[in-house]
Amino acid sequence: MRFHLTAFLLVLAAGTAPAQSSSEHVVAGDRDYVALNATGALSHYESALAADPRNFEALWKASRSAVDIASYSPDASKKNAVFSTAEEYARRALVLNPVSPEGHFALARALGKTALSQSPRGRVKYATEIRSQALECLRLDPKYAGCLHVMGMWNAEVMRLSGITRLIAKNFLGGQVFGTASWAGARSYMEQSVADDPDRIVHHLDLAGVYRDTGDSSRERAELEAVLRLTVADFNDHHYKDEARGELAAIR
Repeated sequence: MRFHLTAFLLVLAAGTAPAQSSSEHVVAGDRDYVALNATGALSHYESALAADPRNFEALWKASRSAVDIASYSPDASKKNAVFSTAEEYARRALVLNPVSPEGHFALARALGKTALSQSPRGRVKYATEIRSQALECLRLDPKYAGCLHVMGMWNAEVMRLSGITRLIAKNFLGGQVFGTASWAGARSYMEQSVADDPDRIVHHLDLAGVYRDTGDSSRERAELEAVLRLTVADFNDHHYKDEARGELAAIR
């Protein structure tokens, strides 16, 4: 009888235990994020939002983890749906705190990922807002490595479009900012992102891509070797290392 009563009391205690608060879910999400458990992190951030839809930290971090999860998803429709959710979270974050560099970075990153899944002309409609969000982030924090990276990739991706597409975008599709893009800008921004956050693998990988496209094979090789040398610290770092190995094999 005592055993059954004890079991009953344990069940009752579990049923009446207080639910985690919004802030506690954010802390748990941060733990999962550091542990490279992006799915667990997103789950906690979304639970935090269920408890408090105006939790700024949960919003921009949910956007970040959603992009991490979707970036290498093989399902294109699911990928784009998750990127859209990441965009929504970032926009909600900016409504709450428009002077936060994190919010601007989260939105620029989500939009940039969506843009890469579009046709060359489809990318044009995203270009202006990606650039403006990244530049606002850098106005608030000039050394924000993530936004330096976004601007480096913005310049690179515009320059990777055909000359005809850039011309059409600039003259007929409202993409006048395309005229500001250059390989020099891509290189400068990406080099700054590496300088300000040298342990972030993706900065080195994308800088290597800029060096590749501008014919600087020795620097490309050095950045790819840095990717393989650095310690995994982000959810997609294993993918980045695989890409670097493939690039190195192609230039050796």
